[in-house]
Amino acid sequence: EKVVPPISSELLQVSLDLALQKMVSLGLTGVHEMGVNRSVLELYQQRIREGRLPTRVYAFADGVGDTLDWLCENGALDDASGRLYMRAVKMYIDGAMGSRGAALLADYADADGNTGLLFMSPDALGSGIGKAFGCGLQVGVHAIGDRGNLVALDALEASIESYPDNPGRHRVEHAQTLTGPDISRFSQLNVIAAMQPTHATSDMYWIGQRLGPERVLFAYAWRSLLDSGARLALGSDFPVEQVSPLLTFYAAVSRQDLKGYPEGGFQMQNALTREEALKGMTIWAAYASFEEQEKGSIESGKFADFIILDKDIMEVPVQDIPNIKVQHTFIDGVAQ
Repeated sequence: EKVVPPISSELLQVSLDLALQKMVSLGLTGVHEMGVNRSVLELYQQRIREGRLPTRVYAFADGVGDTLDWLCENGALDDASGRLYMRAVKMYIDGAMGSRGAALLADYADADGNTGLLFMSPDALGSGIGKAFGCGLQVGVHAIGDRGNLVALDALEASIESYPDNPGRHRVEHAQTLTGPDISRFSQLNVIAAMQPTHATSDMYWIGQRLGPERVLFAYAWRSLLDSGARLALGSDFPVEQVSPLLTFYAAVSRQDLKGYPEGGFQMQNALTREEALKGMTIWAAYASFEEQEKGSIESGKFADFIILDKDIMEVPVQDIPNIKVQHTFIDGVAQ
């Protein structure tokens, strides 16, 4: 990465234009953007001044660094337009399951001697979280493996105890593979599980090989978390996965791929109802960004952000959900 030349401002602008057009066409009225620096914030602010940011962005600072220092010095960024907000920081504790980089408590079932990677020591993670807590900020920790999630929850718990005045709503991003005891810790600590349903349907072909028959039962455990009292916030994790929120909704309720595989769904004991999936992508996600009073549902006093679909996602046969089309996307009552 050190020798790759920086992206030109022209290419960055064109890329942002294309990304925003894609988001609007697929019905996204807002996103939680995980890990940005001040130069990206300035780019968004420029777009807002020009009237060219057709979505809302809840941004997380990119780890322990200059942007976090700036937030600690200046406080949360709350743009007057209501389009841009930053009061959080994103940290990473481990890698991904596909590359066997997710940190596990025991060896990968298909790679003896490999337990994955911790990207930082537990002490370093705790120190970074403590700094963010001390500045009154929200924290989201990327954690995929059961060890990664254990370390993340331990670090969050320690800082929650040390900084009781912090406003909370801290998050584990992905919470992909857990242990039975750690499932209940989310509700005990009031930590939000920010999860991506399409990860289950992308990984289901090989995840059993990685984890083995016992651990895989604690992977993508949306229902188990919800039933334990935990709060969920659902997203897509694009560009790792597809952008469309309809695919997120479909994966959450069907746990199948677009060809209907596997018959009956993958570990359906952890599927969500349509109402739960919809709430996870709207009002629960708004809660996860301290914005449930402004958005996340259509009611008096909130932003008029909504979409119009050609079919009712709550009524069509499950297999038809991915084919639903977005006809209009509205922000502040204006078609984008």
